Amino acid sequence: MLSLHRRRWNGLKAVLVCLLGLVFFLPMTAQGATLPSDPVQADVGYRQYLTAEILQQRLKAPVGRDGIPTIDLRHFVIDLREENSDFRLQFYRELQSQLQRPGTPIGLDLSYSLVEGDFAGNQLGLRTPLYGEAFSPIFSTTEQEQLNRDRRRLFQLNRLSRSLLTSDLGFPDLQLMVFRGPLLLVQTQFQGQVDFSNTFFLRDLSVQGGEFEQGVDWSQSRFSQLVSFTGSTFNQTARFRNSIFFAKASFSQCQFRQKTDFSSSEFQQTANFNRVGFEQEANFNRTVWQGNADFAQSHWQGTALLTRNQFDQSLFLTESSFAQTVSFRESQFNRPVNLRGVILLDQVDFSDTRFAKAAHLNIPELQFDPRTARILGDPGQISQVLSIPTLRGNEILLRNLVRNFRQLEQIGDANQVEYLGQKLRLQELKLQLFSTNINRASSQRLQQVGFTAQQATEIVKTRQDHPFRSLTELMNRSVIDLATYIKVRNRVTANELWTPWTYLLAVFRWLGLSLLLTLTRYGSSFWLIFGIGLLAIAYFGGLFWFIDRCRRRLPVAILPAWGETLWMSGSFSLIALAGLSMIFRTAEAPWFTLAFLGGLILPVPLILSGVLYQRGRYHDLLEVSYFVEDGSMRQFRLLIGRLPIVPRFPFFRDRYEPILWNRRWSWLNYYDLSLINFLKFGFNDIRLRDRALPGLVSALVWYQWGLGLLYVGLLLWTLSRTIPGLNLFIYF
Repeated sequence: MLSLHRRRWNGLKAVLVCLLGLVFFLPMTAQGATLPSDPVQADVGYRQYLTAEILQQRLKAPVGRDGIPTIDLRHFVIDLREENSDFRLQFYRELQSQLQRPGTPIGLDLSYSLVEGDFAGNQLGLRTPLYGEAFSPIFSTTEQEQLNRDRRRLFQLNRLSRSLLTSDLGFPDLQLMVFRGPLLLVQTQFQGQVDFSNTFFLRDLSVQGGEFEQGVDWSQSRFSQLVSFTGSTFNQTARFRNSIFFAKASFSQCQFRQKTDFSSSEFQQTANFNRVGFEQEANFNRTVWQGNADFAQSHWQGTALLTRNQFDQSLFLTESSFAQTVSFRESQFNRPVNLRGVILLDQVDFSDTRFAKAAHLNIPELQFDPRTARILGDPGQISQVLSIPTLRGNEILLRNLVRNFRQLEQIGDANQVEYLGQKLRLQELKLQLFSTNINRASSQRLQQVGFTAQQATEIVKTRQDHPFRSLTELMNRSVIDLATYIKVRNRVTANELWTPWTYLLAVFRWLGLSLLLTLTRYGSSFWLIFGIGLLAIAYFGGLFWFIDRCRRRLPVAILPAWGETLWMSGSFSLIALAGLSMIFRTAEAPWFTLAFLGGLILPVPLILSGVLYQRGRYHDLLEVSYFVEDGSMRQFRLLIGRLPIVPRFPFFRDRYEPILWNRRWSWLNYYDLSLINFLKFGFNDIRLRDRALPGLVSALVWYQWGLGLLYVGLLLWTLSRTIPGLNLFIYF
């Protein structure tokens, strides 16, 4: 009996467990069936087949969408296949009659629907001649103005085409299919071909999240209002040839599985292609971008063709990746191109492109390997438009750019990139030397440069435990916001505490780098260093002539003749003008270059000359020149290893005679002396005499001779970097 009760009790418990399971499980199952986590799956689950009866009901009872009556065909399976031809003909006929009615435009909403078979969307529009006839009175005044814009444009193109033809050919009137109301295709799936070619959309077009299994054709279409293809997927070829987007166009997060064709299109406002994936060739040839073109974080796995493009505003390619060739050949850029963080796996071609004054290529953090990828451009131009704001984080990029241009034998561009890198290095040195160091500045000083009192206190507290190693560590402090960081980043630095000796070495390094950048553009401009040499040679030649020929006026004048003075003045002016023209044509800051050169050649010579004339000109051999020449021979000589004084050996001393004053060409000797002292070669060996020579005159000549050593070193270094053959010999 006990066992019987136990069996009954176990059976009752099993029934109770099953009932409780059904109570808790069935509601959860029902809830999961009606509200799945994936909204797309939920929408697909609600779809039903569209029949002729349902179509009639929806056509007779349009719903309101933003104040516009709209035919609601959402959540349907629309069968437009060949085997369902009767329904397909009725579908297009009924929709045409409704959408083409005069009066208020009517929209069409196919969101969350599945279209089986080919969809000829252009058949739903109103056939309208774009020129040659008057517009139908069905269009409102605003709609006629929008159509007139395209009419005038195509009429001008037609007239231009006729003028370029030798024979008079007839052009048929172009017909457009005009879609007056808004079209909504949100998350609509098309299993067949989609054809909206030659269609003018007067209202918004929304295709967000659409999926196209077969090819789509939007060629020669016009979009008057906002266009959105955000998140759509094109599994086959997508054609947008010769399309015009009058308003903002958004293709953000789209996926193009096959070839994409936007060639000869026109975007009159901002075009958004950020986070787009192009898995095959993307053709944007001959496209006009009147607004910003945003391709940020896009991925191009196939060839990117953007030849003959016109970018009136900025082009954004930030953090994009290119697996194959990118071509910008013959394009025109009027505003900056942002290539920050771009990854190049193949070559990018900027050949024959035109850059306006406001245009440049912003390339910080660009990544490419010069062994497999290349940056192509016109020699002498491409390097001029490259822009990198800071050196930190871009050292490898600069080295790769130099290697890239050297491999292409574009030596001038490689030198320009090195010059850019050294300019950034100089800015960094200047910031370290003369800006406020947050590791040692007082709280009051930190507030003066732009920090608040709370931020300055936090910085002082933090550096006591761990000194800052870079300015980016400021962003780790919760009290330092981005706005403050941007405001102070060019005023402060984060260096370790320098010793006086380390600081002095940094100062000398800054001065030496400034010398190289100012006088030679870091060895990248031969004509700049040559122009500086001409100016210095003319200056010292004129100074030597003046000191040697203008001795005194009383009691007996020792002065040059007027003819000699005119020849000397004219030649000095011509040589100096030639040097100045070279400097102003090649130097980045010509006035600063002249000031730097003036600091080297003006103060010491002028002080020596002033003291010489202040002491008076009374010494032996006053009526004989201070300079002597080797009278044994006259020939072009390389005098790199000799000093500006007469040798002590008697037989050598007998060969030197004072230069002549009574010849019309005597003034040339002074240029010869300046040329020998500065460049170490000349037409005759002219030196200082060794008897009755004022020490100030000797000091002046030796000063130029010392400057000449520095100049010859800079000149040879510049030549080694600018002569292609010598460059290849050195670097490879």
